[in-house]
Amino acid sequence: MLLLVALVATTNAFAPVAPRSVTGTRVAQPAFVARVEETTALQMAEDMSWEGEYPPSKVLGPIMSKMPAGLLGMLSLVFFAACAISCTESATLLKEPGAVETGSWVKWYYVLGSFGGPLAWGCHVASWIQRKNGM
Repeated sequence: MLLLVALVATTNAFAPVAPRSVTGTRVAQPAFVARVEETTALQMAEDMSWEGEYPPSKVLGPIMSKMPAGLLGMLSLVFFAACAISCTESATLLKEPGAVETGSWVKWYYVLGSFGGPLAWGCHVASWIQRKNGM
């Protein structure tokens, strides 16, 4: 029964709903309330748009946008090496007898090093963006 209720609640969450028509009077704001222009996430995302082959450096954020392409390329190589070493060493430990049964092949530093793959890719793309922007 609980599963059925959860299923109905989930499907109702994604069901299209007709917009409500607002009838009645508008509530006027008091004169002393200052209208503040709100900055929404959508307006901030529109600020990051670009035309052409590559984006401006500002899409990399406040830190990486100031880093030169060579440094980002070297960081990419370091992260890739950490990932490759972690994967090969984990594979070596996996071949030991009884490693799968005991779980001794899983080491925290190899798991941490495996995150180097996505970081290497991100730094590689950031390096390409900086190189295209002349940094």
